[in-house]
Amino acid sequence: MQLKDDSAGGTVELVDIGPTVKAAANSQMDAAVVALSRDLQKLRSGRASAGMLDHIIVETNGVKLPLNRLAVVSVMDAKTLSVNPYDPNTLKQLENAIVSSPLGLNPKADGERLIASIPPLTKEHVQAMCKVVAKSCEDVKQSVRRARQKAMDTIKKAGSSFPKDDAKKLEKEIDEMTKKFVKSVEDMCKKKENEIKAG
Repeated sequence: MQLKDDSAGGTVELVDIGPTVKAAANSQMDAAVVALSRDLQKLRSGRASAGMLDHIIVETNGVKLPLNRLAVVSVMDAKTLSVNPYDPNTLKQLENAIVSSPLGLNPKADGERLIASIPPLTKEHVQAMCKVVAKSCEDVKQSVRRARQKAMDTIKKAGSSFPKDDAKKLEKEIDEMTKKFVKSVEDMCKKKENEIKAG
């Protein structure tokens, strides 16, 4: 509880900081996990995934736009993507953007759409991708731990105006939340590593 001056009568009321501290920590941890999920989607495993082209920027008529704003990407099978432009006139620009991306894809025009076969990953590529996943995993776990530390600092700053028992309980809840988020991060990364290794 935090002491708060009531401007009307000068009396002091107690305000519970617990829900605010927990909500802030939860929101920071969740944002880190959501960002990780987006980053992992961009990484190429040996399987086709519609999200793997999301980060590609296409220049058309002097304007740069994300590929997913110019075309619908769908998975035809485990090794093939179909890219259907909203405007067939952008087909060439879409093709160029995919070819020049670091994904190593070489799409072929098929009428008014592009067909991109996902080549098998080389051993070196698999190792490099797994290193990227491991680094992302560590970075996000650090972000989660920083959010935990921030919450703990807020509880400490409240000091004597926050009952000791409530502070202990809140610290325990923050620790539980942190463990849950760290486990979620590790599970996501393990799943992505297995996808990449399975190719």
